[in-house]
Amino acid sequence: MLIRFAGLGLGAASFTTIFAASSNNTNVVDPSYDASKFMAEPVTPRSTLIKDKDDMKVKMELFIMKIQAEFCRALENEEDPSKKFFVDRWTRSEGGGGVTCVLQDGKTFEKAGVNVSVVHGVLPVDAVRQMKARGKDLVGKELPFFAAGISSVIHPSNPHVPTVHFNYRYFEVTQENGEKMWWFGGGTDLTPYYLVEEDVRHFHSTLKKACDSHDRGYYQKFKKWCDDYFLVSHRNERRGVGGIFFDDFDGKSSEDCFEFVKSCAESVVPSYVPLVNKHRNDPYTSAERDWQLLRRGRYVEFNLVYDRGTKFGLYTPGARIESILMSLPVYAKWEYMHSPPDGTPEAKLTEILKNPKEWI
Repeated sequence: MLIRFAGLGLGAASFTTIFAASSNNTNVVDPSYDASKFMAEPVTPRSTLIKDKDDMKVKMELFIMKIQAEFCRALENEEDPSKKFFVDRWTRSEGGGGVTCVLQDGKTFEKAGVNVSVVHGVLPVDAVRQMKARGKDLVGKELPFFAAGISSVIHPSNPHVPTVHFNYRYFEVTQENGEKMWWFGGGTDLTPYYLVEEDVRHFHSTLKKACDSHDRGYYQKFKKWCDDYFLVSHRNERRGVGGIFFDDFDGKSSEDCFEFVKSCAESVVPSYVPLVNKHRNDPYTSAERDWQLLRRGRYVEFNLVYDRGTKFGLYTPGARIESILMSLPVYAKWEYMHSPPDGTPEAKLTEILKNPKEWI
């Protein structure tokens, strides 16, 4: 069965902004940000970004806009020059909005989505219940919240190029007693269709370097969390060969946590893009393409059944479904009782997905 998903989807350095001073019409340089470096204007009004430049909400928004642009441009460098990201800046009537960037039907990328969302409003009961279920001690039924994050999933055309997913986010929730809670979450993980251990070691080594620059215990902890989280439990197999994953990250100061998230997000390009460049022109067979589509089916199963971010998005009032489901591939495939023959490269990958290993 072949299914076509037509839906399109749903990170500071030195920035400079030039804006007109209303009093004398002269140009004044403010060292806050340069929107020309982004894929679109940020969601939050310019005046607020400049006025509140030391607020973590602003820092996170500007950072994820920066990461979005850097990743999109790095991917465009691996694509046919005629193919560029479609940029869709959207607003949400309940508060906030986002910038969704999608490249589809390219030579290198069948679908590449990189989404930034910056939303605020009131958490509905289902979202509060979901957070409480994982141990957040939230007081109240409907609570004011702010969430800013970047999420990306890349589905390459060539089966020898792996899929990559990354997501980094920041939450603030104000409880009924006025107390504010905040935390970060995110991670980066790799889903190859054919196992090349050298590539997986490169990927994990790059993530470990980012983690080690903050705490030498982070990589092993977050690598295990990733293996446990991206489990398609009804199949008893992982979605891919892992990476790092963490949530409810608030054990240090907000600045320290933010610096760690920045290092992780900045490791995405060097961990993944060299693998695209290495394999995008590899020859492949129709049987290898079929295997890629079957593995994509498992990817869809995880995202729709288990993924926490997908569930949060769907529970949020005014949710932009196209952006939330950006992670789904254009094409995927399911076959009844499919099992790769013993001794094949496909069986080798399946064994690793059922029994994760240490790569470095």
